[in-house]
Amino acid sequence: MKKFSQLKLIFISAIFFTLFFNFSFLKNILNTYSFEGLNIVYICSVAILLISALILLFTLFSSRYTTKPILIITLIISSFTAYFMDTYHVVIDDGMIRNSMQTNLSESSDLFSLKLVIYVCLLGLLPSYIVYKMKIDYKPLKKELFSKLKTIFLSLIVILIIIFSFSKFYTSFFREHKPLRYHVNPIYWIYSIGKYMIASNSGPIIVKTVGEDAKIQKEASDNEVEKTELIIMVVGEAARANRFSLNGYEKETNPLLKKEEIINFPNMYSCGTSTAESVPCMFSIFDKADYDYKKGISTENVLDVLTHTKYVNVLWRDNNSDSKGNALRVDFEDFRTSKSNTICEEDGECRDEGMLVGLDEYIKKHKGEDILIVLHQMGNHGPAYYKRYPKEFEKFTPICKTNQLEQCTQEEVSNAYDNAILYTDYFLSKVINFLKPYSNDYETAMLYMSDHGESLGENGIYLHGLPYFMAPDEQKHIGALLWVGGEMKEDIDLAKLSTYKDKEFSQDNLFHTLLGLFEVETKVYKKEMDILFDARKPE
Repeated sequence: MKKFSQLKLIFISAIFFTLFFNFSFLKNILNTYSFEGLNIVYICSVAILLISALILLFTLFSSRYTTKPILIITLIISSFTAYFMDTYHVVIDDGMIRNSMQTNLSESSDLFSLKLVIYVCLLGLLPSYIVYKMKIDYKPLKKELFSKLKTIFLSLIVILIIIFSFSKFYTSFFREHKPLRYHVNPIYWIYSIGKYMIASNSGPIIVKTVGEDAKIQKEASDNEVEKTELIIMVVGEAARANRFSLNGYEKETNPLLKKEEIINFPNMYSCGTSTAESVPCMFSIFDKADYDYKKGISTENVLDVLTHTKYVNVLWRDNNSDSKGNALRVDFEDFRTSKSNTICEEDGECRDEGMLVGLDEYIKKHKGEDILIVLHQMGNHGPAYYKRYPKEFEKFTPICKTNQLEQCTQEEVSNAYDNAILYTDYFLSKVINFLKPYSNDYETAMLYMSDHGESLGENGIYLHGLPYFMAPDEQKHIGALLWVGGEMKEDIDLAKLSTYKDKEFSQDNLFHTLLGLFEVETKVYKKEMDILFDARKPE
């Protein structure tokens, strides 16, 4: 095989990455700038700029021992990122990387497909094998160093010439069309991994205590004992608001919930667009504007505040990936496998309703005490929506029976997703009916809130996880509702709540609403953030 210099290998690799790994990036550029007139020159300059940037990046880290490994690793990872960006039109940012790292094997298997294998083989493994077998003609150290510095200098010159020559265009490109850069492969995912690693390796985690002063005043008359609270908080998965018939959707996806005396919140918004971001954020004391990953993992959440009262027992049951750090200091039970979940299919898919089995024993164990049970659903986890419900809930047909959503019609994708919403309706109805018998002895309530929404092919976008500022409403506008039973109805004026339930709320309200439900007194409680405060009847 003919020998190549390091520079030539890097140059060819940079061109290969630009032409074959950046379909999503180039497609988005063409959607933003029409390919005509001066725009042709501008778009060509972007390609040259990307090639120069890649040459600069690879040259900076090139050496006799690193060039091949770096190129091979970058090729293989970029083949995966190219597949997901081209297929689902997602962005590989630090939030998406964090979400991927916290995803279990079962969820990951839903993303496996023949198309993914083709991408990885043709764009990852085959080019990597060629790079591995290629013979490189290494020069003496001084010559290699001089060549490296010369390449870096020339790459920088080309980059600067292009940017300053078309400064008006690039001012618009970088300022007004910021989302475009998120599609650059491999530069943006490399940047995102660096950002993720910095956030994840910032030293030992010291958890800051929140609400240590939390207390519950228990008052009872001479003749009767004050009833304790039994509240179930259901954390939904990827359930967008506009697919609930309770919110006016034309398909009847909530036939059971509409029969219950519930309060629906049609304008609830998420804190993030992925489970890894939204679930810790929604239980956090920080609102969306102040929340970040580091604050989340180093600060106690509302579950901790409830335990500080010494009255509230907290149990988290999970049929999703995990609690995302929320249940590290409370009781946690994994219901993702048949070892603990008694309602599982032959293919290993465990149903959300299995999380209700055995709860009677937990309640009996803590009789006479306040109880919060959190149930984390599998819900509408995509892209294999058809797996998320038992066959008897397949009401809307035809359905998409593959994880390759782009191969299905919009109707098929929607039907599969809507059937999963229908199953969530059944599950929530079952939770309510589970609580009803306890309403004689407890103040009961069920609060449901999805973690984030979902894109179903609108504008070619699927799933979720886009950066919040550029994510469509479908990924942020979520399903949320409340049911109260027993004496809780005497504490909350449902008629009053109905007068303002249509206001815009967000997951920022959850922290304070949960504290309000348990009548917790603490300095960290903000009554103006408690959704139910204005509807609470005076004692």
